[in-house]
Amino acid sequence: MRKPYGIETLTDIALGVFAERGYDAASMDDVARAAGITKASIYHHVAGKEALLERGLRRALDALFAVLEEGGASHGTAMERLRYIVHRVAEITLALQPALTVLFRIRGNTAVERDAIERRRTFDRIVTALVREAQQAGDARSDVDAGILTRLVFGMSNSVVEWYRSDGRVPDPEIARAVVACAFEGLRS
Repeated sequence: MRKPYGIETLTDIALGVFAERGYDAASMDDVARAAGITKASIYHHVAGKEALLERGLRRALDALFAVLEEGGASHGTAMERLRYIVHRVAEITLALQPALTVLFRIRGNTAVERDAIERRRTFDRIVTALVREAQQAGDARSDVDAGILTRLVFGMSNSVVEWYRSDGRVPDPEIARAVVACAFEGLRS
């Protein structure tokens, strides 16, 4: 007997399909096939593919913004808070890899995507302000624009979705640690 699916499970499955095939290329047939159910069963839960995308993007963005509310992101020097945020974003990228993969790959083709991009830019602006604060304190290099530093660090962290597989030889905590080490200490020994 097939186990019934709830909306959270369907969202998980859809995110996996969108991450693998790309949102634009994926169809509701693909999602239904991956879930082992009919399209009609999916439409019982959501109006369509874009509703699944919206749920997944919201999940990803809510997780990122929740980091900003954690104690490590709100207490300490600007540099300490930045280290914490970068580490947690790397952890979340690994923990919610399908959702973050979809978030990092959207291009703004729909209203849902544009809203998600704007919300992600808001997150980046908050972190950029923290980078500026660290620069003003003399703790971060000031010869590079704060916005560029933010994009470079998150570019490195976000790229993990393109190559990392959880069944690989490197455990998740090691990846998050390596992102922070490279971002804050560089490549030198």
